[in-house]
Amino acid sequence: MKQQYICPTDNNEVVERSDMLRGYEYAKDQYVLFTEEELNEVESPKNNSLEILEFVPLSTVDLLYVAKTYYLGPDKGGDKAYKLLSDSMTRTQKVAVGRFWTRGKEQLVLIRPYKNGLVLHYVYYANEVRAFDEVDTGATFNFAPVESELADKLIDQLTTEKFHPERYRDTYTDRLREAIEQKVAGQQVHVTQEHPTGQIIDLFETLKRSLKAAPANEEPAKAEAPPVATAVAEASSEDAPASAAPAAKAKPPRKAEPRAQKRAPGQKTG
Repeated sequence: MKQQYICPTDNNEVVERSDMLRGYEYAKDQYVLFTEEELNEVESPKNNSLEILEFVPLSTVDLLYVAKTYYLGPDKGGDKAYKLLSDSMTRTQKVAVGRFWTRGKEQLVLIRPYKNGLVLHYVYYANEVRAFDEVDTGATFNFAPVESELADKLIDQLTTEKFHPERYRDTYTDRLREAIEQKVAGQQVHVTQEHPTGQIIDLFETLKRSLKAAPANEEPAKAEAPPVATAVAEASSEDAPASAAPAAKAKPPRKAEPRAQKRAPGQKTG
């Protein structure tokens, strides 16, 4: 398969990559264009170094800023310093804020003690995160005591001592694997699509039904935990979607990437 770029303003003419430039829209329909050489000059030196800037209390870090997580292991000959840093941050309940030069950019990172080692979090810069004030959280309510008590009971009944991610499985992957096995065996795969219907949910009644249906102290079957890498390895999937509460209006925290504009007639950009 070959991917092609089509220019809709030139009778859907196919545009080759060699005929494209990168640009930034600084005003509506107005772009500044860059060559590859100009962009290379803007990039940071490719030294793959990590610089620690400061230490902050772990309790002050908002998880909203965490983008990706990697396991971080010691370099050759750095075992003692690695272990000393991990032990000290664990003891003081601090995390390190630093900069990591990668792919020509300065990536803001957090280094956090984890088990007997360290993990490295890629985090968003402040200007990459939208303010929560932009989210419409609905009207303000004064809850009746019975409503608050019912919600508290539901939380209390479903509360466990700690989070166990191994208790939960990606059911889509299980169904997909089963379908693959059926295909391999020469069977026909039948999938029934269910179309959800719109409805207005009475939260108070839903809480009452949840309290009646919630199992008492029942633990799901545990799944086998994935192995932990000793060198730098990605700890979480990059494309794992974040779950959202029903009927909530969610806005992504990151800003959209700049779009490019076509060149003048006779030139094309992508």
